[in-house]
Amino acid sequence: MESLVLNLQSKNQITDYMKDNHMVPYERGIFLEMIAVIEAGNQIQLDWFRSFGDTFRTIIMNVYAYRKGLEFGFTEISFDKYGWFERPIFLDQEELTFGDTSRYGNYSTIKLGVGANRIWTYAISYSYGVAGGGYGLSVYGKQFKNRLDALTVTLNDLKSKMVSRIGSTDTINYKQPIILATLRDIDKAQINMVQLTLF
Repeated sequence: MESLVLNLQSKNQITDYMKDNHMVPYERGIFLEMIAVIEAGNQIQLDWFRSFGDTFRTIIMNVYAYRKGLEFGFTEISFDKYGWFERPIFLDQEELTFGDTSRYGNYSTIKLGVGANRIWTYAISYSYGVAGGGYGLSVYGKQFKNRLDALTVTLNDLKSKMVSRIGSTDTINYKQPIILATLRDIDKAQINMVQLTLF
């Protein structure tokens, strides 16, 4: 496949791509930025967009990833061997475990991390026994001004997930002893947080 040529004559190519593809708002916004750059005759700024990839899809996704990273103070621009934006590494990462850790995979974890500008976010991995889910630490996560706020919201999120499965009749996927053990650990963590804020 031929490499994308992006120049001051690319407006029609961009608008055709926009017509032929369903886009989320941020994608459309970046394409409109590129059109504005073309209309302004700014090849230098257009080259900046082009430096993010060889296709419209990679350019849009990589520019968005870079900008989300900026919200956490990550400014480095680098790409992996496949041309995708390198994921920034959060600072001061901390992982907390909840539930029955004696059985492999039957526990939940919360991971906290902070960006270069001291904005915090979290990741969560939750297990009900067999069923579960989660997501990793990333620049797309919720943002918090401090660790305490991030931890408070994360604990409440995990607690809500567990409470929603109490009493489930599906005892294969939703094992009540694991759910209850996780809730006990969350309660302990919340009590410790309250005690720490009192002193």
